[in-house]
Amino acid sequence: MSPGGKERFPKTARLRKRPQFLKLSRTGKKVHSSNFVVITRISGTAESRLGITVSSKVGNAVVRNRLKRLVREVFRRHRHEFTPGLDILVIARKGDRKLSLSRVEDEIVNSLTNQRSRQNRG
Repeated sequence: MSPGGKERFPKTARLRKRPQFLKLSRTGKKVHSSNFVVITRISGTAESRLGITVSSKVGNAVVRNRLKRLVREVFRRHRHEFTPGLDILVIARKGDRKLSLSRVEDEIVNSLTNQRSRQNRG
């Protein structure tokens, strides 16, 4: 069964090229949580886009791929709540290897909420 409507994750919703990741990491706003660094920046595109970085320091391939799947699922479920045209880069930090979906969801959504409130103040 494929996700329908708003819950899809098409190529247009992904950061795919290295220059996109580098520009976002240099110019974006950063928020740190216990397991992730979330970097955001308004891109001017029609929809929000997601990039994920998980280095080999975090764990083996199984752990890295599981984290990426969890982050994509959180983005897919909450994408409609984010500011349109927002580029989001999630960098996994070395930490708990057995994160649950709810924990990943809490950390990422809280990080994005904190950034939104900071942008509104500044």
